[in-house]
Amino acid sequence: MGTSRNVERRTILKAAGATAATLGLAATTGCGGDSGTSADGTVTIRYAWWGSEDRAQRINKTIALFEKKYPKIKVKTDFQPYTDFWKKFNTQASGGNPPDVFQNAIGFLRKYDAKNVLLDLSAQVKAGNLSTDGFRAGLEKFGEVDGKLLGVPVGSNSMALVIDKPVYTKAGVKPEPGWTWDEYHAAMGKIRDKTGRAGDTGPYNIMYLYDLYLRQNGKAFFTKDGLGFAEADLTDWWTKAKQGVEEGIYANAKKVAQIKPKSAVAGGLAGGEFTWDNFTVRYTSEGKSQYGLAPIPTTDGKKTGQYLGSLMLSASKRTQHPKEAAQFINFMVHDPEVAKIMGYDRGVPATQAQYDAFKPTDEVNKAIAAYEESLVASGVLEPITPHPNGADICEAAFLRIGEELALGTRPVDDAVKQFFTESKTALSA
Repeated sequence: MGTSRNVERRTILKAAGATAATLGLAATTGCGGDSGTSADGTVTIRYAWWGSEDRAQRINKTIALFEKKYPKIKVKTDFQPYTDFWKKFNTQASGGNPPDVFQNAIGFLRKYDAKNVLLDLSAQVKAGNLSTDGFRAGLEKFGEVDGKLLGVPVGSNSMALVIDKPVYTKAGVKPEPGWTWDEYHAAMGKIRDKTGRAGDTGPYNIMYLYDLYLRQNGKAFFTKDGLGFAEADLTDWWTKAKQGVEEGIYANAKKVAQIKPKSAVAGGLAGGEFTWDNFTVRYTSEGKSQYGLAPIPTTDGKKTGQYLGSLMLSASKRTQHPKEAAQFINFMVHDPEVAKIMGYDRGVPATQAQYDAFKPTDEVNKAIAAYEESLVASGVLEPITPHPNGADICEAAFLRIGEELALGTRPVDDAVKQFFTESKTALSA
């Protein structure tokens, strides 16, 4: 989802390996060029995504399965770290040569639809080349914008509080569903006092968490056309965040910056942090402790504001092969063997067939599945709020300015004004 701090951390974590792997892949599978049809009727489509070397290896295995099932369709691949991916994609889209199929996220749907880049896949559903049946928890609607199907989910995730379990145990903190923000802040103080580390990395610059907080209070980060909150709302949020840093319940931002790309939790600076549930795997690989998932705090003890998010696959409006692109997307989101290869790399599988096909055996992925099952069973999930054209720029500004606030380089009032200035510019473009 989006360009959050945690997405950046996850991609940067293996940036060096990913970059090297990209160069290697380019020599063997290609990374661009024109799609086309050969003399024997074989169609070539281009598929691009962001991620690490491990994701690339998994995806290449799924492509081999696809090409075996569809011998008349060949797939050229390209992958980059997150930021590099969008730089390259923007260049390709501006030049009228985007990939036939590409990984996408909710914050980019309206942006690239407005630029006339995205193919409405509804016609391919009607033609029988793509199925929207069998998705979990209403995820088939996730990529719909103004009646157009602009993306198809490949996996689901939801915001959670990732915790260092021994730290929470030592502090005597037991987060339960329905706990309030007041209880959360009190718990952060207990962790600080009893363990000597900050309770949390700091939630001040995570757009998707602030969205949940707003939704709990009858608002939202975005409306269809712009921001769904006022300067006074953000002033309150960032004032409390600044106080948390000063009180030591949130980690020292300078120390957090020094240990990047390792997280503050795995680095022993904080007892937990808010992120997407499927990122739990990252903490286990980075740190030496035991990590788990805790529920999102609430305002009223009931409403969390949560929804299932997802990475998606989209197709280019300029593709010469919409049928083959749709068949490729359909294979990637429905075929059970794909799930066995990908696991939870892009989130919990979005379709029931793939969800049933991959049963995790390790404790981390079991916990992720259990967490999402509990959200569905509890009935707290809601539809995601709209993301207008320019949402990705707003999110990047929220991340950057929030970090400046934590570092003490911007006062709250100035930070709020700067965010609204940049966001209004982005949303009016």
